[in-house]
Amino acid sequence: MLATETAPPMPIHTILGIESSCDDTAAAILRGNAGRAEILSSVVMGQTALHADFGGVVPEIAARAHAEKLDHCIEQALVDAGTTLAEIDAVAVTSGPGLIGGVVSGVMCAKGIAMARGIPLYGINHLAGHALTPRLTDGVAFPYLMLLVSGGHCQFLVVAGPDEFRRLGGTIDDAPGEAFDKVARLISLSQPGGPAIEARASAGDPDRFRLPRPLLDRAGCDMSFSGLKTAVLRQRDKVLQDGALTARDQADLAAGFQAAVVNVLTEKTRRALAEYLALSPAQPTLCVAGGVAANMAIRASLEKAAEDVGADFIAPPLRLCTDNAAMIAYAAFEQMNHRDADGMDLSARPRWPLDRSSPTMLGSGKKGAKA
Repeated sequence: MLATETAPPMPIHTILGIESSCDDTAAAILRGNAGRAEILSSVVMGQTALHADFGGVVPEIAARAHAEKLDHCIEQALVDAGTTLAEIDAVAVTSGPGLIGGVVSGVMCAKGIAMARGIPLYGINHLAGHALTPRLTDGVAFPYLMLLVSGGHCQFLVVAGPDEFRRLGGTIDDAPGEAFDKVARLISLSQPGGPAIEARASAGDPDRFRLPRPLLDRAGCDMSFSGLKTAVLRQRDKVLQDGALTARDQADLAAGFQAAVVNVLTEKTRRALAEYLALSPAQPTLCVAGGVAANMAIRASLEKAAEDVGADFIAPPLRLCTDNAAMIAYAAFEQMNHRDADGMDLSARPRWPLDRSSPTMLGSGKKGAKA
């Protein structure tokens, strides 16, 4: 290029994101340029009321609700962003992992829009959306350590690039969020279980009931929460009075369970940090995402673990930690310079591990298949 020539301007991408992997129907508009991105709108339509009578997410009900809500959700996102489909440059959609009916609904909707407009289509791994969120919110430099901890997933990832993930460990059965929901039902608390247990635990004694800390006696970063749930059940049955718990028993069980989860997550995080720091990252950073990251006891303990080894701690705002479409649009923005767009043969995938060199984690949770 001659000295008098000027470089061509960086393209501005306006991306429609669609997310429907579990029980939240979401759409967002994101505008990105030269490595920076701005969320123009983010709409999430929940389904809590639809599943309230069933004690958990019913896949068939969720899929039907997505099919009914997706167009309204997208329309609202466009209105909130002050734009139209004619101004959208690309469509990004969660194409896995998740409840297959919901994923199919989102993928088919995205294909229709991409085909009608003649614009690129990007199928995004739901977990990649979570894993890349700290770059959207805080501009975190690669590589960083991500603890993804939610209702359907729990794993440690070294995020080295837009599509480069190395899993250090994960849950072999229930995810923490799922365990919170199950334990809340066991001790007669409301759903979702995470907030209910956190609130009740504040009045309880975490040391009264002897609950296990699964897999802490084994090396590595893998976790297990199913046995902890069973231990709560056994302790509950010992103190039931006429088929009910006293307020004190309920609070103490909640506090004991939460303390056990905090201990397990913190110790496993310390081990993951040691493996991550061995890579000598220039700016060591521990990030956390997922609905369980809203628990203040868990967040405080993880922040202390990072501080102890000189790493920064990043927890994006809760609205971007839980399922949303802005993270899906942003993942496409990050990846579009590193791979081709997907074709109309894009398929929905119930399982889709981020680390393709590692075997799929065992188990399948109520809120979606493990990755």
